[in-house]
Amino acid sequence: MAIRLTLKPLAYLVALADTGHFGQAADRCFVSQPTLSAQLKKLEDQLGVVLIERGAKRARLTPVGKLVAARARRMLWEAEQIEELAKGLEDPMAGEIRIGFIPTLAPYLLPHISGWLRERFPGLRMILSERQTDPMLQALTDGDLEMGLLALPVPGDGLVRRPLFTEPFFAALPSDHPLAGKNRIRTDDLREDALMLLEEGHCLRDQALALCELSGSARPQDFRATSLETLRQMVAAGEGLTLLPALATGHPDHETPGLVIRPLDSPNAHRTIAAVWRKHAAREETLNLVAEALGERAADLPGVSIA
Repeated sequence: MAIRLTLKPLAYLVALADTGHFGQAADRCFVSQPTLSAQLKKLEDQLGVVLIERGAKRARLTPVGKLVAARARRMLWEAEQIEELAKGLEDPMAGEIRIGFIPTLAPYLLPHISGWLRERFPGLRMILSERQTDPMLQALTDGDLEMGLLALPVPGDGLVRRPLFTEPFFAALPSDHPLAGKNRIRTDDLREDALMLLEEGHCLRDQALALCELSGSARPQDFRATSLETLRQMVAAGEGLTLLPALATGHPDHETPGLVIRPLDSPNAHRTIAAVWRKHAAREETLNLVAEALGERAADLPGVSIA
Protein backbone atom coordinates (compact mmCIF):
# COMPACT_ATOMS: atom_id res chain seq x y z
CA MET A 1 0.00 0.00 0.00
CA ALA A 2 1.40 3.36 -1.02
CA ILE A 3 2.30 5.84 1.73
CA ARG A 4 0.85 9.29 1.09
CA LEU A 5 3.08 11.83 2.80
CA THR A 6 2.26 15.49 3.17
CA LEU A 7 4.75 18.32 3.67
CA LYS A 8 3.42 19.59 7.01
CA PRO A 9 4.61 16.70 9.24
CA LEU A 10 7.91 16.68 7.38
CA ALA A 11 8.32 20.36 8.23
CA TYR A 12 7.59 19.50 11.87
CA LEU A 13 10.30 16.83 11.80
CA VAL A 14 12.85 19.26 10.34
CA ALA A 15 11.95 21.83 12.99
CA LEU A 16 12.46 19.21 15.71
CA ALA A 17 15.78 18.21 14.17
CA ASP A 18 16.90 21.85 14.31
CA THR A 19 15.69 22.64 17.83
CA GLY A 20 15.80 19.29 19.67
CA HIS A 21 12.73 20.38 21.65
CA PHE A 22 9.02 19.80 20.98
CA GLY A 23 7.97 23.17 22.37
CA GLN A 24 10.52 25.16 20.38
CA ALA A 25 9.72 23.19 17.22
CA ALA A 26 6.00 23.92 17.72
CA ASP A 27 6.69 27.63 18.19
CA ARG A 28 8.72 27.68 15.00
CA CYS A 29 5.88 26.01 13.09
CA PHE A 30 3.16 28.18 14.71
CA VAL A 31 1.22 25.19 16.10
CA SER A 32 0.57 23.85 19.57
CA GLN A 33 2.95 21.29 21.03
CA PRO A 34 0.25 18.56 21.21
CA THR A 35 -0.57 19.11 17.53
CA LEU A 36 3.06 18.82 16.50
CA SER A 37 3.63 15.75 18.67
CA ALA A 38 0.52 14.01 17.34
CA GLN A 39 1.47 14.71 13.72
CA LEU A 40 4.97 13.34 14.25
CA LYS A 41 3.56 10.18 15.89
CA LYS A 42 1.25 9.77 12.89
CA LEU A 43 4.26 10.14 10.58
CA GLU A 44 6.08 7.39 12.49
CA ASP A 45 3.02 5.14 12.20
CA GLN A 46 2.78 5.82 8.48
CA LEU A 47 6.41 4.92 7.90
CA GLY A 48 6.49 2.08 10.39
CA VAL A 49 9.73 3.31 12.01
CA VAL A 50 10.73 5.22 15.14
CA LEU A 51 11.99 8.65 14.14
CA ILE A 52 12.37 10.32 17.54
CA GLU A 53 13.96 9.43 20.87
CA ARG A 54 11.68 11.16 23.36
CA GLY A 55 13.48 12.32 26.50
CA ALA A 56 12.33 14.26 29.55
CA LYS A 57 13.88 17.53 28.37
CA ARG A 58 15.25 16.96 24.88
CA ALA A 59 14.13 15.09 21.77
CA ARG A 60 16.70 13.47 19.54
CA LEU A 61 16.24 11.91 16.15
CA THR A 62 17.08 8.25 15.71
CA PRO A 63 19.56 7.35 12.95
CA VAL A 64 16.69 6.69 10.56
CA GLY A 65 15.01 9.88 11.77
CA LYS A 66 18.08 11.86 10.78
CA LEU A 67 18.01 10.29 7.31
CA VAL A 68 14.32 11.07 6.89
CA ALA A 69 14.82 14.64 8.14
CA ALA A 70 17.62 15.21 5.63
CA ARG A 71 15.37 14.05 2.77
CA ALA A 72 12.48 16.06 4.17
CA ARG A 73 14.62 19.20 4.26
CA ARG A 74 15.36 18.74 0.57
CA MET A 75 11.68 18.15 -0.25
CA LEU A 76 10.66 21.31 1.60
CA TRP A 77 13.31 23.29 -0.24
CA GLU A 78 12.06 21.93 -3.59
CA ALA A 79 8.50 22.89 -2.66
CA GLU A 80 9.67 26.40 -1.82
CA GLN A 81 11.45 26.57 -5.17
CA ILE A 82 8.20 25.65 -6.95
CA GLU A 83 6.45 28.52 -5.16
CA GLU A 84 9.29 30.92 -5.99
CA LEU A 85 9.24 29.80 -9.63
CA ALA A 86 5.55 30.59 -9.87
CA LYS A 87 6.05 33.99 -8.23
CA GLY A 88 8.97 34.77 -10.53
CA LEU A 89 6.96 33.97 -13.64
CA GLU A 90 4.20 36.29 -12.47
CA ASP A 91 6.53 39.17 -11.54
CA PRO A 92 10.31 38.55 -11.32
CA MET A 93 10.84 41.71 -9.27
CA ALA A 94 8.30 40.96 -6.55
CA GLY A 95 8.44 38.79 -3.46
CA GLU A 96 11.41 38.10 -1.19
CA ILE A 97 15.10 37.64 -1.92
CA ARG A 98 17.81 36.83 0.64
CA ILE A 99 21.33 38.11 -0.05
CA GLY A 100 24.47 37.44 1.99
CA PHE A 101 27.64 39.55 2.23
CA ILE A 102 31.06 38.58 3.56
CA PRO A 103 32.02 40.55 6.71
CA THR A 104 34.96 42.33 5.06
CA LEU A 105 32.53 43.78 2.51
CA ALA A 106 29.18 44.27 4.26
CA PRO A 107 29.88 47.36 6.45
CA TYR A 108 31.55 49.21 3.58
CA LEU A 109 29.27 48.26 0.70
CA LEU A 110 25.81 48.08 2.29
CA PRO A 111 25.57 51.81 3.12
CA HIS A 112 26.07 52.50 -0.60
CA ILE A 113 23.55 49.99 -1.95
CA SER A 114 20.85 48.96 0.53
CA GLY A 115 18.57 51.99 0.19
CA TRP A 116 19.38 52.35 -3.49
CA LEU A 117 18.38 48.73 -4.21
CA ARG A 118 15.07 49.14 -2.41
CA GLU A 119 14.31 52.25 -4.43
CA ARG A 120 15.35 50.50 -7.64
CA PHE A 121 13.21 47.41 -6.91
CA PRO A 122 10.36 48.52 -4.63
CA GLY A 123 8.46 45.26 -5.15
CA LEU A 124 11.31 43.13 -3.81
CA ARG A 125 11.67 42.56 -0.09
CA MET A 126 15.43 42.22 0.34
CA ILE A 127 16.69 40.43 3.43
CA LEU A 128 20.40 41.23 3.79
CA SER A 129 22.75 39.34 6.10
CA GLU A 130 26.45 39.00 6.90
CA ARG A 131 28.17 35.60 6.77
CA GLN A 132 31.67 34.22 6.36
CA THR A 133 32.47 32.43 3.12
CA ASP A 134 31.99 28.78 4.11
CA PRO A 135 28.69 29.30 5.97
CA MET A 136 27.46 31.43 3.09
CA LEU A 137 28.25 28.76 0.52
CA GLN A 138 26.42 26.22 2.68
CA ALA A 139 23.45 28.60 2.96
CA LEU A 140 23.38 28.95 -0.83
CA THR A 141 23.47 25.17 -1.22
CA ASP A 142 20.72 24.66 1.37
CA GLY A 143 18.51 27.37 -0.11
CA ASP A 144 18.73 29.67 2.93
CA LEU A 145 20.17 32.36 0.65
CA GLU A 146 19.38 33.14 -2.98
CA MET A 147 22.53 35.19 -3.62
CA GLY A 148 25.87 35.82 -1.95
CA LEU A 149 28.47 38.52 -2.56
CA LEU A 150 31.89 36.95 -2.12
CA ALA A 151 35.49 37.39 -3.18
CA LEU A 152 36.69 35.17 -6.01
CA PRO A 153 37.74 32.42 -6.33
CA VAL A 154 34.67 30.68 -4.96
CA PRO A 155 34.95 26.88 -4.65
CA GLY A 156 32.21 24.38 -5.45
CA ASP A 157 30.22 23.13 -8.40
CA GLY A 158 26.69 24.09 -9.28
CA LEU A 159 27.20 27.83 -8.78
CA VAL A 160 26.92 30.85 -11.06
CA ARG A 161 29.66 33.44 -10.49
CA ARG A 162 29.07 36.92 -11.88
CA PRO A 163 32.00 39.32 -11.23
CA LEU A 164 30.84 42.78 -10.15
CA PHE A 165 33.90 44.85 -9.31
CA THR A 166 37.57 44.71 -8.41
CA GLU A 167 39.04 46.60 -5.48
CA PRO A 168 42.77 47.01 -4.80
CA PHE A 169 44.46 46.28 -1.49
CA PHE A 170 46.18 49.04 0.46
CA ALA A 171 48.81 48.89 3.17
CA ALA A 172 47.67 50.27 6.52
CA LEU A 173 50.65 51.52 8.56
CA PRO A 174 51.27 53.33 11.85
CA SER A 175 51.97 56.98 11.06
CA ASP A 176 55.50 56.70 12.52
CA HIS A 177 56.39 53.61 10.47
CA PRO A 178 59.50 53.99 8.25
CA LEU A 179 57.41 53.17 5.16
CA ALA A 180 54.77 55.82 5.93
CA GLY A 181 56.73 58.42 4.00
CA LYS A 182 56.48 56.50 0.73
CA ASN A 183 53.79 57.28 -1.83
CA ARG A 184 53.51 53.62 -2.91
CA ILE A 185 54.66 50.45 -1.17
CA ARG A 186 55.91 47.25 -2.73
CA THR A 187 55.02 43.96 -1.08
CA ASP A 188 58.78 43.35 -0.87
CA ASP A 189 58.95 46.39 1.43
CA LEU A 190 56.85 44.50 3.96
CA ARG A 191 59.33 41.66 4.29
CA GLU A 192 60.52 42.55 7.79
CA ASP A 193 57.16 43.42 9.30
CA ALA A 194 54.65 41.28 11.18
CA LEU A 195 51.31 41.36 9.37
CA MET A 196 48.14 41.50 11.48
CA LEU A 197 45.37 39.36 10.01
CA LEU A 198 41.76 38.38 10.51
CA GLU A 199 40.96 35.10 12.21
CA GLU A 200 40.63 31.93 10.15
CA GLY A 201 37.43 31.64 8.16
CA HIS A 202 37.76 35.04 6.50
CA CYS A 203 38.74 34.79 2.83
CA LEU A 204 40.60 38.11 3.12
CA ARG A 205 43.05 36.46 5.52
CA ASP A 206 43.91 33.84 2.89
CA GLN A 207 44.21 36.46 0.17
CA ALA A 208 46.54 38.62 2.25
CA LEU A 209 48.74 35.64 3.06
CA ALA A 210 48.82 34.54 -0.59
CA LEU A 211 49.75 38.03 -1.76
CA CYS A 212 52.61 38.34 0.70
CA GLU A 213 53.87 34.82 0.08
CA LEU A 214 54.28 35.68 -3.60
CA SER A 215 57.01 38.10 -2.62
CA GLY A 216 58.20 36.21 0.44
CA SER A 217 57.29 39.16 2.65
CA ALA A 218 55.40 39.92 5.84
CA ARG A 219 55.27 37.11 8.38
CA PRO A 220 51.86 36.78 10.10
CA GLN A 221 51.52 38.07 13.65
CA ASP A 222 50.07 36.06 16.52
CA PHE A 223 47.16 38.50 16.91
CA ARG A 224 43.88 37.48 15.19
CA ALA A 225 41.04 39.96 14.67
CA THR A 226 37.37 39.40 13.99
CA SER A 227 36.89 42.60 11.97
CA LEU A 228 38.80 45.02 9.78
CA GLU A 229 37.91 47.84 12.16
CA THR A 230 39.80 46.05 14.95
CA LEU A 231 42.81 45.74 12.67
CA ARG A 232 42.56 49.43 11.77
CA GLN A 233 42.62 50.49 15.42
CA MET A 234 45.47 48.10 16.27
CA VAL A 235 47.54 49.57 13.44
CA ALA A 236 46.77 53.09 14.63
CA ALA A 237 48.00 52.04 18.08
CA GLY A 238 51.34 51.05 16.55
CA GLU A 239 50.89 47.30 17.04
CA GLY A 240 51.77 46.32 13.46
CA LEU A 241 50.48 46.71 9.94
CA THR A 242 47.81 45.12 7.80
CA LEU A 243 46.22 45.12 4.36
CA LEU A 244 42.82 46.70 3.68
CA PRO A 245 40.60 46.47 0.59
CA ALA A 246 39.77 49.79 -1.02
CA LEU A 247 36.23 50.16 0.34
CA ALA A 248 37.51 49.61 3.89
CA THR A 249 40.12 52.37 3.72
CA GLY A 250 37.52 55.03 4.50
CA HIS A 251 36.70 58.38 2.98
CA PRO A 252 39.73 60.70 2.53
CA ASP A 253 38.06 63.22 4.86
CA HIS A 254 37.69 60.63 7.60
CA GLU A 255 41.15 59.87 8.95
CA THR A 256 42.07 57.62 11.86
CA PRO A 257 44.71 59.30 14.04
CA GLY A 258 47.99 57.39 13.96
CA LEU A 259 47.08 55.53 10.76
CA VAL A 260 48.24 56.07 7.19
CA ILE A 261 47.02 54.28 4.07
CA ARG A 262 49.31 53.68 1.11
CA PRO A 263 48.62 51.94 -2.22
CA LEU A 264 50.48 48.74 -3.01
CA ASP A 265 52.65 48.63 -6.11
CA SER A 266 51.74 45.09 -7.20
CA PRO A 267 49.57 43.79 -10.07
CA ASN A 268 48.26 41.04 -7.77
CA ALA A 269 47.18 43.36 -4.95
CA HIS A 270 43.42 43.27 -5.48
CA ARG A 271 40.33 41.13 -5.05
CA THR A 272 37.29 40.66 -7.26
CA ILE A 273 33.82 40.63 -5.73
CA ALA A 274 31.20 38.51 -7.45
CA ALA A 275 27.50 37.77 -7.09
CA VAL A 276 27.06 34.02 -6.64
CA TRP A 277 23.93 31.87 -6.81
CA ARG A 278 22.88 28.30 -7.55
CA LYS A 279 22.72 27.21 -11.16
CA HIS A 280 19.14 26.80 -12.39
CA ALA A 281 17.79 28.74 -9.40
CA ALA A 282 14.03 29.19 -9.51
CA ARG A 283 14.34 32.99 -9.62
CA GLU A 284 17.29 33.18 -11.97
CA GLU A 285 15.85 36.13 -13.89
CA THR A 286 15.47 38.07 -10.64
CA LEU A 287 19.02 37.26 -9.57
CA ASN A 288 20.43 38.35 -12.92
CA LEU A 289 18.59 41.66 -12.75
CA VAL A 290 19.75 42.34 -9.19
CA ALA A 291 23.35 41.43 -10.10
CA GLU A 292 23.18 43.72 -13.13
CA ALA A 293 21.97 46.57 -10.91
CA LEU A 294 24.74 45.90 -8.38
CA GLY A 295 27.28 46.12 -11.18
CA GLU A 296 25.87 49.47 -12.27
CA ARG A 297 25.98 50.80 -8.72
CA ALA A 298 29.56 49.57 -8.29
CA ALA A 299 30.62 51.94 -11.05
CA ASP A 300 29.97 54.83 -8.62
CA LEU A 301 31.88 53.34 -5.69
CA PRO A 302 35.15 55.08 -4.72
CA GLY A 303 38.40 53.26 -5.43
CA VAL A 304 36.99 50.25 -7.32
CA SER A 305 36.85 49.26 -10.98
CA ILE A 306 34.19 47.31 -12.83
CA ALA A 307 35.17 43.65 -13.21
